[in-house]
Amino acid sequence: MKKPLGVAAAAAALALTMSACGGSDSGSAANGEINYWLWDANQLPAYQQCADDFTKANPDIKVKITQRGWDDYWTTLTNGFVAGTAPDVFTNHLSKYPEFAAKKQLLPLDEAVEKDGINLDAYTAGLPELWVGQDGKRYGLPKDWDTVGLFYNKAMTDAAGIPAEQMANLDWNPKDGGSYEKVIAKLTVDKNGKRGDEPGFDKDNVATYGLGLTGSGAGQGQTEWSFLTATTGWTATDKNPWGSKFNYDDPRFQETITWWAGLTEKGYMPKLETTVGASMPDSFGAGKAAINSNGDWLIGQYKTYKGIETAIAPTPKGPNGQRASMFNGLADSVWAGTKNPAASVKWAEYLGSAACQDVVAGKAVVFPAISSSAEIAAKAFADKGIDVSAFTTHVKDGTTFLFPIADKAAKVDGIMKPAMDAVLSGKKPASSLTEANNQVNDLFK
Repeated sequence: MKKPLGVAAAAAALALTMSACGGSDSGSAANGEINYWLWDANQLPAYQQCADDFTKANPDIKVKITQRGWDDYWTTLTNGFVAGTAPDVFTNHLSKYPEFAAKKQLLPLDEAVEKDGINLDAYTAGLPELWVGQDGKRYGLPKDWDTVGLFYNKAMTDAAGIPAEQMANLDWNPKDGGSYEKVIAKLTVDKNGKRGDEPGFDKDNVATYGLGLTGSGAGQGQTEWSFLTATTGWTATDKNPWGSKFNYDDPRFQETITWWAGLTEKGYMPKLETTVGASMPDSFGAGKAAINSNGDWLIGQYKTYKGIETAIAPTPKGPNGQRASMFNGLADSVWAGTKNPAASVKWAEYLGSAACQDVVAGKAVVFPAISSSAEIAAKAFADKGIDVSAFTTHVKDGTTFLFPIADKAAKVDGIMKPAMDAVLSGKKPASSLTEANNQVNDLFK
């Protein structure tokens, strides 16, 4: 299900900035030290500046920021809920918050949003609604949004005679892969210098893969395959958000996964077992892959590899004649067990304001949720010589679709990750995903 995204007025963003400075009285004075957690080290400097600015305006509130890696972040957070040591405010994810809300670990923000006059229209359209749970309560204020594109090594495409214009206009289908597969094949080079589309290519001795691999994508495939499956008309659930019937048994989905897994069999993409513990961007930086499909939050990392000129192309157009990208948006949530709800809510509001999001935008790391701040970010990227149109085109053209939001996400992943791993590693055919789908749907009976 696609949701086109509009652009809100800068005036609305200004209104949000002003209101966020007012804070909220949640039953106690807004003072003391509050703990804030995030997982992205690249964004830490921007949010430290936000914290410094916030404390300057609110001298009685100190913000302590902790950054943890993705896996450690969620393990420590969930343990903290149980032990009573969770942070007051934390960066939250669409795949995680439904379960947290169901277990009453999140503080609803509706009263504060209404009292403090937070103008939700300042955010990129579609984002605020994502953080309203099945109970109708709001559990987060949007902080950013992301889409997917193709990072590629320009020296490699130049050597293969593939111009930037061709990279920007790729097409794909699950039958023969279209021009997308042709480019991937041509960019694959074995240790004897033979390309993937040349006679004598040795698929068992590859020096550079045409397409990198980070994993099987579990049940979402955000950066791996979702931008392909969406162009076939397939959707992960019967409705989004809060779907209760999954569609991994759909022939369109299984045909796409069969094609994608086939790239490994052809030697155009690494084998799954070789990616365990490895960083796909770092492999790209080491010249081991020519193309990486990945999210805009990694623009900075892809641009830092020495000796690599990284260019970015939009995702290929599919059978429906359009491109597609999963649309994900993070938010900041307040822990229901915080001992200082007033200060925590005030900080969460500040994180969701233009005052902070403009700071984040200026660092050219991600696209903030506030529309006017996202425009500042686009200019900041341009000032660094980075063309981000491959990502923003999805917002402009309305070719995004929502990250699947549903209950029991952890259990769904517990079924789909091993099922997808088995297909991608060649141990089972894509048709085996029908049984996995049955197991997933049994969770909702």
